[in-house]
Amino acid sequence: MDTTPYPPFRFGRMERLLRGHSVRGVRVDGTDAHFVNDPALVRSILVDGNKSYGKGDLFQKARNLSRAGMLAEDESVHRYYRRLAHPYLRSATVDDHVPAMREIAQDTVGSWRAGQTVDVQAEMCRTAAAVAVRTLLHGLPPQRSAALTERLARLSWEMIRKPLSGRAAARAGHPRPAGRLLRARADFRAALAATLLEHWGSARPAAGYLPALLPGLEEDTAPALTLDQICDEAVMMLAAGTVTTASVLSWALYVLSREPLVEEKVLKDMAGYGAASDVHGGGHCPAGYTVRFLTEVLRLYPPVWITCRRTLVDVTLGEHALPAGTHVLFSSYLLHRDPGHYANPHRFDPDRWLSLRPDARGSSFIPFGVGAKGCIGESFAWKELEVVLGAVIQEWQLSLVPGSRVRKAPETTLHPHSLFMIPRPR
Repeated sequence: MDTTPYPPFRFGRMERLLRGHSVRGVRVDGTDAHFVNDPALVRSILVDGNKSYGKGDLFQKARNLSRAGMLAEDESVHRYYRRLAHPYLRSATVDDHVPAMREIAQDTVGSWRAGQTVDVQAEMCRTAAAVAVRTLLHGLPPQRSAALTERLARLSWEMIRKPLSGRAAARAGHPRPAGRLLRARADFRAALAATLLEHWGSARPAAGYLPALLPGLEEDTAPALTLDQICDEAVMMLAAGTVTTASVLSWALYVLSREPLVEEKVLKDMAGYGAASDVHGGGHCPAGYTVRFLTEVLRLYPPVWITCRRTLVDVTLGEHALPAGTHVLFSSYLLHRDPGHYANPHRFDPDRWLSLRPDARGSSFIPFGVGAKGCIGESFAWKELEVVLGAVIQEWQLSLVPGSRVRKAPETTLHPHSLFMIPRPR
């Protein structure tokens, strides 16, 4: 098997490098790894053989924030904290958050002015941050909630732009006191720690997932987290939910500005189901056009565009024997654009999901991962995307600033390198 240097940010070169290979040896920042480009083998890693794979060390941006709770090395601890979070993020609970989501989104679009240039990514970061704080740590005084939101939005924007590989990543990860990302993380973490300390001694505590971590836990279930670990877990949960949602919303608004017929269909669909929407994505195609639209956005612009796993034992992956400790990579971006699974794969076509099911066995569609370690916030994300998107496009029609060119930036998330738009009233 070849071991070829891995060009991490040039998708065309990646496609050429992997063409004809289901598994190919690569080298990432001096580390040998195997790149998997076959959806069946990727699903075998994530579903059938998931107990044979742990979290890899390459491209693990979240693990820079926390190694406790859901990101613990111990799988039993990971499962425990995943179960603890589930009641607050499952489908049955998500609808309870819709009024708060809608209020936050309407506050955002209400602050815009016709003809004013809007930094869409920054605005979506601020909106998604407010949703995360209000829903995962609700019941806070408005001033405290606003302060946390502002700090989380700043941290999330710095995270979104963090390189994942190469010399730029090494520089970004260097513990320099002046680093903007490190400063933003320290600032948010300090405010969060103060909030949790107040909660600990409060007679009227806040509610939600994060406060649920505070009471002592039974020793036979999982070790209790220290305050430092709770802060790390909170930063990870809040930031992860913010950066991914903000990136997808930014791409969705960009696509609508370029596809007026698609925009017209989304608006018509939203008008049809109104405020009492019962739309949920994640395998429910061919549901309404809005779901198919968001599914297509997630296909072409998956926020978690590359993933690394590490073999915990000797495994056989297709025809390849991999010893324990092997790094295994796969890219949802490449899988989602495979012409063997999608006709005209680079074309934006929501109606392709009239005949395809995202959750079908053998599907290469994995924007949220799949299996026991798939994104626990998937149902929450679908509802948030729908609510925020609806609030924006029913109020404003957005167009790119004249002369601007939008390029993909595959960093912590796959996001537009720059996205400045001009709103005009509907």
